[in-house]
Amino acid sequence: MTWVLIALLVVPLVGALVVAFLRKDDKKAKLVALAFSLVELVLAGLLWFAYDPDGDRIQLASGVDWIPAFGVRLQFGIDGIALVMIAVIALLIPLVIGAGWTEKLPAGRSQGGYLSLILIQEAVTVGVFAATDVFLFYVLFEVMLIPMYFLIGGYGGARRQYAAVKFFLYSFLGGLIMLASAIGAYAMASDELGKGTFDWATLVKVVSDADSTTQTWLFLGFFLAFAIKAPLVPFHTWLPDAAAEAPIGVTVIVVGILDKVGTFGMLRYLLPMFPEASKNLAPYVLVLAVAGVLYGSLLATGQRDMKRFLAYVSIAHFGFIALGIFSFTSQAGVGSVSYMLNHSISTGMLILVVGMVIARGGSSLISDYGGMSKVAPLLSGMLLLAGLTTLSLPGTNSFVSEFLVLIGSFPTRPVFTIIATVGMVLAALYVLWLYQRIMTGPLRGDALIGAAAGQRSDSPSGSVGTLEKKTAIGDLSKREIAVLAPLVVIVLALGFYPQPVLDVITPTVGATLTEVGVTDPVTVQEGK
Repeated sequence: MTWVLIALLVVPLVGALVVAFLRKDDKKAKLVALAFSLVELVLAGLLWFAYDPDGDRIQLASGVDWIPAFGVRLQFGIDGIALVMIAVIALLIPLVIGAGWTEKLPAGRSQGGYLSLILIQEAVTVGVFAATDVFLFYVLFEVMLIPMYFLIGGYGGARRQYAAVKFFLYSFLGGLIMLASAIGAYAMASDELGKGTFDWATLVKVVSDADSTTQTWLFLGFFLAFAIKAPLVPFHTWLPDAAAEAPIGVTVIVVGILDKVGTFGMLRYLLPMFPEASKNLAPYVLVLAVAGVLYGSLLATGQRDMKRFLAYVSIAHFGFIALGIFSFTSQAGVGSVSYMLNHSISTGMLILVVGMVIARGGSSLISDYGGMSKVAPLLSGMLLLAGLTTLSLPGTNSFVSEFLVLIGSFPTRPVFTIIATVGMVLAALYVLWLYQRIMTGPLRGDALIGAAAGQRSDSPSGSVGTLEKKTAIGDLSKREIAVLAPLVVIVLALGFYPQPVLDVITPTVGATLTEVGVTDPVTVQEGK
């Protein structure tokens, strides 16, 4: 079944090539892009059933020599963590395409160009999660910046060029520093084995035996790249600008998929390769994690722009993920990985619903809306459900993840865990505040009502006129219901029965903790 993983890498690239030639036929470009993304989803389903949770750490592995002189290979394989992330990529991309079916692109831009970039982004990101050669991982880590740069810079809002350049430079610089550490690990392997290699499994054995000082320096190089991508405070500043300026579908990809590369890298590379450095520097990472929870929550509460609100909500959630990773318990680790999956689903749903609100009102400012439930009750219900799963309400998918992180982190990191729980209270505040401002009360706001004379209520002339409901405001269409329905099912299904996902994740997390050399704390001794 190794062909399935290779097909997951190739199919989106073939789709991107075909769609790129359909620049003059937007409708056909959308249909073809959706078809290829659905094929990718089917392949991801086959990959899920082909994976054996009780099997080897890396499965469905394959590879060929790429640069033999330096021991570099085009080498791919998956573990349980990579599997769930590839699955969520395959799920979100067709939903992004469906949600943006009627989206208007900037003048001079075609659907063919836009959708081909999305498919390229999908292929490269799958490659990042599947790479088992460290140099190949670095190359794909940098290459995935290119389609995203053009997606933000070519199809975003008024400040799209600024946001695209900021996104690119932050991530590119982090990647270069990671490359320096990867070369250091390669040199260590060369001294130890007589020849250099970038094979992940070999480097884990070699570098993990290095002295604490060497591990610390190499750890920092990888960590900076992953902290920027994650994004952890204070390396987060690129995300609010990127989220605010990117099209809604691209925001889903950035927040729901690309950001997970950072936390994935921490689990795949930092902990197994640098176990001593990971344990020694964990308190400092946890300070950043908890700071992110509080900072992101507070900033989300004060946002006036819905898209920037989404960015700060994600920053807060990534603090919880990092808390679980660096608490070094199996419960917290499983919680973090499931949080990565569930954050993609929950926040992806919230972004899509917010995008549907913005598409109706033409504004991302919260103050331009009010009482929208009166004209769009189904949309109002979807925003409420997406908000509730974002704040981890029991019965939704995110609750399981957050509960595991907190209960797993408390035995080893009680102070950090207690502080992080403040973020849960703030989450209820900012989610309900957003819903109340947009959906409840009388119909109001310039995005929903306009002056009969065609003037806005804040017109400089001061003439308001008789307000009337905009005829363009309507409830969810059949297409939008079809996009949101799978997410609703998954949110509720994983909220009540998360075991299929936890069964896939748990063995990989256990293997990672074994490589770090830590065991779960014993809270109750047998016989006492």
